[in-house]
Amino acid sequence: MSTRLTYLDHAATTPVRPEVLDAMLPYLRDEAFGNPSSAHRFGRAARAGIEHAKRAIAQAVGAEPNQVIFTSGGTEADNLAVIGAALAARDRGGPFRVAVAVTEHKAVLAAAHAVTHLGGEEVILPVETDGTVREAALQDALARGVALVSVMWVNNEVGTVQPVARLAERCRAAGAIFHTDAVQAFGKIPVSLRDLACTLLTISGHKIGAPKGIGALIVRDPHAVEAIIHGGGQQFGLRPGTENVPGIIALGRAAELAAAEQAELAPRLAALRERLASRVRALVPDAVIHGADTSDRQAPHVLNVSIPGTDSEAMLMHLDLAGVACSAGSACSTGATEPSHVLTAMGVPLELGTAALRFSFGRSSSEADVEALAAVLPKIVEKVRALAVELQR
Repeated sequence: MSTRLTYLDHAATTPVRPEVLDAMLPYLRDEAFGNPSSAHRFGRAARAGIEHAKRAIAQAVGAEPNQVIFTSGGTEADNLAVIGAALAARDRGGPFRVAVAVTEHKAVLAAAHAVTHLGGEEVILPVETDGTVREAALQDALARGVALVSVMWVNNEVGTVQPVARLAERCRAAGAIFHTDAVQAFGKIPVSLRDLACTLLTISGHKIGAPKGIGALIVRDPHAVEAIIHGGGQQFGLRPGTENVPGIIALGRAAELAAAEQAELAPRLAALRERLASRVRALVPDAVIHGADTSDRQAPHVLNVSIPGTDSEAMLMHLDLAGVACSAGSACSTGATEPSHVLTAMGVPLELGTAALRFSFGRSSSEADVEALAAVLPKIVEKVRALAVELQR
């Protein structure tokens, strides 16, 4: 009898939605496969598809179509935001300095490091124990003068929701550009730029049912960033190169669906998250759940939990063998398991940081997934704890 497969890793990636696949297929064949820079009918059809996708994405996030810059994904969009804003400020004679939260995705942290290699400076903003940015540190950074502040709207590991409206307003008052990586926020919580003092915003297709390899940076001020890739004049020169037309069509349709369904999806995901948290607490009473403790500061789709006496690598292996897919809150580096930089920044002790698991929900998630995990979790915890004791002898 085959093992029931349970996917609890939607924050890592999501399956391509049938509606999205249907939308993109004509741009891989038929009469819409052309180069969108070509003047003939094949090129015009591809260009028309791009313009339609721009309008759909702009509508979904409260922007203008000409503010949508397509990239190869969230990582490239984050790099364009952070490095591009720093270079633009330097060239204007402004501060060649960026400030980013310590809990940012590695795409933002690495981009901030790259600014230092280019001769600029980085300021790493500490966080509170719930993962929210320490606002006194932000104020100090703004007082020093920064080109850009980047704070992730929803943390990808623990699901903490940052007070982006307040942070963005502080940045605007200080004359700094505000960027938010909204990859985990879009489609899960309300995301709109209409009343937000945010100049740059990142989204990624494969988190919302589009294929991997497509994302977008919303650029509300074309002078805010300088290109970091050079070539032709596509996309106002901010991201030159022949566009990934099928991917763009897919992102447009996925964004349209994500925005339309968010209000209905969020409470269902939140209920699943709470149900799983309750089941984990009942089955493993000493389990520790990380992140914010109020619903307005916690995304509905992410649950990060540490199980004392285990390690995430062993837990992941046994869960996978039992048919449950999830992620770890730690990464294997040079042969040694190290705690996640996010959990470390939040003050989580080493023994809990290396025992963290991230469960994340999506459109296809159900109570059956929660119960499938609950059915195998106690025995796996018992087995991994016993192995840990044996190894210590």
